[in-house]
Amino acid sequence: MIAGLDGSEQELHHSSERLDDRLETGSRQRKRLKKKIYESELERLQSDLVKMQYWVKATGFRIIVVFEGRDAAGKGGTIKRLTEPMNPRGCRVVALGTPSDQQKTQWYFQRYVEHFPSAGEIVVFDRSWYNRAGVERVMGFCSEEQVEQFLDDCPRFEQMLVNSGILLLKYWFSVSDTEQEVRFQSRIDDPTRRWKLSPMDLEARNRWVEFSKAKDAMFAHTNIPEAPWFTVEADDKRRARLNCLRHVLSKVPWKDMTPAAITLPDRPQQGAYTRPPMNEQFFVPNAYPYD
Repeated sequence: MIAGLDGSEQELHHSSERLDDRLETGSRQRKRLKKKIYESELERLQSDLVKMQYWVKATGFRIIVVFEGRDAAGKGGTIKRLTEPMNPRGCRVVALGTPSDQQKTQWYFQRYVEHFPSAGEIVVFDRSWYNRAGVERVMGFCSEEQVEQFLDDCPRFEQMLVNSGILLLKYWFSVSDTEQEVRFQSRIDDPTRRWKLSPMDLEARNRWVEFSKAKDAMFAHTNIPEAPWFTVEADDKRRARLNCLRHVLSKVPWKDMTPAAITLPDRPQQGAYTRPPMNEQFFVPNAYPYD
């Protein structure tokens, strides 16, 4: 046993060791996880996520997963891998834009609360109420008094969520300045991804240290026992995605409640039907002829 870890954490620790042992020898911090290993693990984890969602729906469990971190840290890619295998009717991604003039006059948390899960739902926040402690603070979109009020209110707000029975998971994706530069440049080089690099991202790039200080202050005030922060080392996107998905699964007390497979009955006899003439319909041209 490893001191300081409970049973589930022990299992995760040893599983991580086994996964690392399958990598090539050399610098594990620098080498990218092999694609074959990544795809195999991702398939297994996504299968478990589907099983987890069946359990969430059956039990009425409620989950909020918050994704925060620097620009280009890999939040979006992880959210995609987390949500893509699950039923979208029970798993929603919330990515709110700039608040409207009306929303600016509301209680700060109000526009987030309306997106919270009902029984049997999972809600993923692609950035969240923590905008106030991060981008709004660093970019001067709010006053220091508003930031201090947020840092005072947020722990109590989250304690209320947890006390109501909601599982709140908070992930911070950490990326080095060197790796962020590489990812920014790749977005510039790829015309289909340039939309992912905004003027705000470039300005945030110029304020790296300010964002670091804001993040440290945010952690100091909001890293509460009921909803601690979990940092995801994200210089290797593949490892970051797998580690985060595994961690989510470890925090939900799910059991496999996948419905049994059904047997399709024979199709019943249909009445007579004649399709209308094809020349009376419009078809999308086939630009890829059959061989």
